[in-house]
Amino acid sequence: MEMQMNFIRKLPTPQELKQEFPLTENIKKIKEERDQIIENIFTGKDDRFLLIIGPCSADNEEAVLDYMHRLAKVQEQVSDQIFIIPRVYTNKPRTLGTGYKGMLHQPDPEGAEDMLAGIIAIREMHTRVVRETGFTCAEEMLYPENHRYLSDLLSYVAIGARSVEDQLHRLVAGGIGIPAGMKNPTGGDLGVMMNSITAAQSGAKFLYRGWEVETNGNPLAHAILRGYVDKFGNSMPNYHYEDLRKVQELYKTRNLDNPAVIVDTNHANSGKKYNEQIRIAKDVLHSMHVSSHIRKMVKGLMIESYIEDGAQKIGEGIYGKSITDPCLGWTKTEKLIKELANEVAAL
Repeated sequence: MEMQMNFIRKLPTPQELKQEFPLTENIKKIKEERDQIIENIFTGKDDRFLLIIGPCSADNEEAVLDYMHRLAKVQEQVSDQIFIIPRVYTNKPRTLGTGYKGMLHQPDPEGAEDMLAGIIAIREMHTRVVRETGFTCAEEMLYPENHRYLSDLLSYVAIGARSVEDQLHRLVAGGIGIPAGMKNPTGGDLGVMMNSITAAQSGAKFLYRGWEVETNGNPLAHAILRGYVDKFGNSMPNYHYEDLRKVQELYKTRNLDNPAVIVDTNHANSGKKYNEQIRIAKDVLHSMHVSSHIRKMVKGLMIESYIEDGAQKIGEGIYGKSITDPCLGWTKTEKLIKELANEVAAL
């Protein structure tokens, strides 16, 4: 039987979309400069601490831009200690495959899915963030084929816990030209995570968007610890000192470039209790104080943060409040960033 798919319409290629919505020379220059700084942090030439921070999902352009302007003001105050890469995540994995899948699918969370409007909306929003705040951002590469719609705007990519075992994600992560954080899988197997880093750092030939392509591998592919779920469905953390030492040992057993860890303070590490992110962030900094080896390996934190504390259901209409995972509100976020900057200065 033939494939059971209804082909709705042919969408523009990434090249066509980039031609229709081109970047200014200033935006290109900002990205080049920020990419170099981030590379220097991962290679140890710059000892600033990374904060990959922002909403669980970028569902409302005006609220996202409001948040980014606030974040830019704080970045100016902590620039000697912390380098911020905002999260602007526009496509969301769904455990059951149903529900809101992000701006890529639904520019209006209460409206119908519209992929053409979605790819235009996410490109325009990312462009606005760079133009108005000087930030180039992070995305989750949920769909490897879609990465090129934003590849000239992004400075960081995360490969999610459900995707990290997928061969295409690993191969594409090896050719994106920016750091790729490989999360540990939901079951917590750190060996699987290390395999994904090894694959991403290795060169490969493969099929991508109708082309035979070749990569040299990505030396900035690295680990993200996000906690895991045990066989009973309980959230289990993996950010503690002992966990970080274990990852350090795993790196020693492999011939990998730039051993690095980003700790995700939410998801299974916090049990999605968003306020716990504050304690977890400080716990990681304490481990870095205790061990110079951990200090060298841990490059930063990933924090879910928005304007309002917590989360809401779609349609409740609370400005700047997450419609996916609960997030840390702005007042607590600003305070935490400044406290972390003081901790980093004391390392």
